[in-house]
Amino acid sequence: MNRSLKLFLTRAGIVVAFISFLPAVIAADDLQSLKEENAELRQRFDKLSNELSQIKELLAKQGVTATIKPVTTQNVTAKSLDLQLYGMIKLDAAHDDSRVNNGNFARWVESESVLNNDRHFNLTANQTRLGVDISAPQIDGIRTSAKVEADFYGAGTGENKPELMLRHAYVQADWPDWKFTIIAGQTFDIISPLSPNTVNYSVGWWQGNVGYRRPQIRLVKTIGLDEGVDLKLEGGISRTITGRKYVFKESTDPDTGADAGFPTTAGRVSLSFPVWEKQQATIGVSGHYGQEEVHATNLLSSAEYATWSINVDVRLPITKWLLLQAEGFIGENFDSYLGGIGQGINLTLNKEIQALAKSEQISYQDIGKGLLSKNGKINDQLFSDGLHPNATGYEVLGKQLVQVLKR
Repeated sequence: MNRSLKLFLTRAGIVVAFISFLPAVIAADDLQSLKEENAELRQRFDKLSNELSQIKELLAKQGVTATIKPVTTQNVTAKSLDLQLYGMIKLDAAHDDSRVNNGNFARWVESESVLNNDRHFNLTANQTRLGVDISAPQIDGIRTSAKVEADFYGAGTGENKPELMLRHAYVQADWPDWKFTIIAGQTFDIISPLSPNTVNYSVGWWQGNVGYRRPQIRLVKTIGLDEGVDLKLEGGISRTITGRKYVFKESTDPDTGADAGFPTTAGRVSLSFPVWEKQQATIGVSGHYGQEEVHATNLLSSAEYATWSINVDVRLPITKWLLLQAEGFIGENFDSYLGGIGQGINLTLNKEIQALAKSEQISYQDIGKGLLSKNGKINDQLFSDGLHPNATGYEVLGKQLVQVLKR
């Protein structure tokens, strides 16, 4: 082997040895660096652990504990809702020996001075009723329910072509632990909550029993005073409905109640207490206040009329099989609450018409019979225009009145 080849091999061996030694040196340097970083992290961990221990000791001395409550959610699906369908099919037949308003049910008897003993017969299935009660599972202490109910006393095109009329449509949220309830939708009025059981469609409306159904938002709070003794507070707002349109009397005109610009307020306070075994008596006082605005036909002026009432209701079980219920009220402009035989305001006198329910002994004498002929119709000779008596007619009325006063 010549000298040049030996020298090349010797140099190549030195290079290979150096290359082989270099990773070992680098690996040793990295390992030393990792050891130093690990030692530093250990020191930080020990320091944090020491500080956490001190915080726990401080909280324990102050009697403070901290817990984390997992958050759970529950979705209400259609399968979790409880739907209860109900309803009835009812046919009403009535024979009246005189004209009644409105025929299918009795509000009041019309005057006999127009048509005496005018018999009527009515047959209707309009009181047929359909409804559904909906309840959802209780979530976070809130129990939610709803009701939708309708009958067929809507404005149909004929007696055999009735339309649905909405009775109830509301959502109710109850907090049982707080004895607190919110109702939003259409249902019965807060005032005068009692209704008699009747075959007649109208439950004494226009005859002394007041209150109807209207859109509202109601808050109810029950306060337990003693075992079986509860004080209930109810308050809410509702739409003011009058059915009057005194501007142009067109379908697009606003209701005079809505035209007032604010809702009707109502409230009731009642006390329930036990009187017999599992029998509760209730005494309640309620009232409402609202307004309606009537514009003059020239639109240059307007008048505001109040609607208000003060009501008392009593529910008293006498025995296990006998229950006494009674209501009394006083108010003005009460026609939309079905009081005062449909009388609201007197535009001639610009005054609200007062309605009052109380018991009085009243003597009534019909002195107008002297203005009728033998056939029961008005005597044209005693009237100037078919409506107002003439001088002779007033003389006949005067003689009848003198006889009454002498008694």
